[in-house]
Amino acid sequence: MLTPAKDPVKRYRLRYNLKALERVREAIGESTYSKLRELLLFRLEGRDFERTPTDAKVAVAFSAGSDSTATLKILRWAGFDVVPITAKLPQMGEKTLQKVRSESSIFVEVPRYEETMRELIEKGAPICGRCHSMVMEAVERKARELGVRILATGDMLSSGLVSIYEKDGLVILNFPAFLALDKGEIIEIIGGEYELSFGCPLLWELFKRAPSTKRLALQRILRETRARALNPEMAVELMRDVLLR
Repeated sequence: MLTPAKDPVKRYRLRYNLKALERVREAIGESTYSKLRELLLFRLEGRDFERTPTDAKVAVAFSAGSDSTATLKILRWAGFDVVPITAKLPQMGEKTLQKVRSESSIFVEVPRYEETMRELIEKGAPICGRCHSMVMEAVERKARELGVRILATGDMLSSGLVSIYEKDGLVILNFPAFLALDKGEIIEIIGGEYELSFGCPLLWELFKRAPSTKRLALQRILRETRARALNPEMAVELMRDVLLR
């Protein structure tokens, strides 16, 4: 499962994330705060901790992708009471839906999602930012309805003070970034065979209509590489996928 971080850049990020955690201590309560602090110290110092189940409840924005799957697994391993929440999207295949159901995830609808994506694709405009914001709005709304104080995401880049922060009465925890996890570690954690590829069917539809939008995908890959979320070999493989498929 989780292992201590040795990379000096990751360790720097983890120490910074400890400071970010202190800022939301009152908002998340002592039980959740203590568990998250123990996870950070485990990554920093290899300090083991009690992992029996607790009443510390965390919702997870669960897409069934590698990053959110690893988030779900680590939180459960650490003893959290996890509530997966999934935005049901038209591009989800049956395999993805089966995986979501197997984790007892709560489905939520995203109002005007397909209509909005179609409008953007027809214009040849970028879709990822709008897609993310619409999905997160729906998931955050459900987390608030359920009375959960903290929502974990699979974001790998938002380190430091934006790895965990308050937003309109909810605390957002960008979990892989919070633990300074890279894609290689995530693949090991989820286990099984993993096919490294970029994007979703809607994104590939956009690429066919407006090939120039591929540059945004390449920029994203480069940002993740600079942040050490991807190693150079993975970055090259993903860029080839974007450019050659």
